[in-house]
Amino acid sequence: MVCSHTCKGLALLILTFSLAFSARIGDIATFEGNRSNYLVGYGLVVGLKGTGDGKSTLFTIKSIANMLNRMGIVVDPKRMTVKNVAAVMVTAKLPPYAKPGMAIDVEVSSIGDAKSLEGGTLLLTPLRGPDGEIYALAQGQVLVSGYEARGRAEQQRVNVPTVGRIPNGALVERSLPTDNLPEEITLHLDNPSFSLAKLIENRINREFGQVVAEALDASTIKLKKPEGIKAVEFLARIEDLEIEVPSLAKVVIDGRSGIVLFGGDVAINPVSVAVGSLTVIIREAPEVVQPPPLSPGETVVVPRTDIKVQEKEARIVQLRGTTVSQLVESLNRIGATPREIISVLQAIKAAGALKAKLEVL
Repeated sequence: MVCSHTCKGLALLILTFSLAFSARIGDIATFEGNRSNYLVGYGLVVGLKGTGDGKSTLFTIKSIANMLNRMGIVVDPKRMTVKNVAAVMVTAKLPPYAKPGMAIDVEVSSIGDAKSLEGGTLLLTPLRGPDGEIYALAQGQVLVSGYEARGRAEQQRVNVPTVGRIPNGALVERSLPTDNLPEEITLHLDNPSFSLAKLIENRINREFGQVVAEALDASTIKLKKPEGIKAVEFLARIEDLEIEVPSLAKVVIDGRSGIVLFGGDVAINPVSVAVGSLTVIIREAPEVVQPPPLSPGETVVVPRTDIKVQEKEARIVQLRGTTVSQLVESLNRIGATPREIISVLQAIKAAGALKAKLEVL
């Protein structure tokens, strides 16, 4: 269930989830070695409408000159204008078992002073792995989800126009070195938990009718392939097994965006909460004072500062065995701001009344 409450100054998004949910083992755990690898490259985006890098971005000018030189065109970098070109870093994630010819998505990010990448095209860019080898080649039209409009006195920006994506914008040129699947394989949980590791161990052993799984710790389960079954079939059956996963008693707070994520039934011990705020308003209203006509005086600007302090009455809320969901709903009814709600949750945790882990991002 998703609830959205809007308060003054900041939107508070509250997300709740059930105490338990059914999930595939393949969605909550990863086989050892079955991981993605990151690729990175340096490239140029061309075709921009005057929103590219300026003359102060020297590496963009040198990159264009070097590219044209390789094509047999000699130019003087000092005479170049690069308003329609932007230097970018291109990143991608190479999935496990990727083979040559497969297409992967890439992300393009400006590293100069370009205003926007909207409408640009990425030129052929090699993407390298940590070992320095080229694993993919990227090229294509950049899709940007934001925009920027500006005038002499005002500008407006939505999202980030200097970052874009190219769906299926890179072709894999080299596959990662892989070995044959061993007889013993390790399964790692995405969120370590001793109880969950034991549940997965029991579920796998029931599926195969013998002991093929052993939980070594909170995040590691050792698997041994039974006789008479291929490794791929063994792992596929384990991936598709469903298990009831208990959710953690946890409250996650992102103070920058005003997002609170918690279990719908996270309990709170009886506690009283006082909610109040102090507002200080400072206004600068300089006054121009002019001398009388034909006098030897000078016109001066006299600074004047108005300070106003507003203190709202504190509101005391008594909580008796309630939940976090009910608490947030009550605080919204009395007009508490999102920042006040976040502060209340932190204070309740400090007082030992919150029956959950509190994580602040």
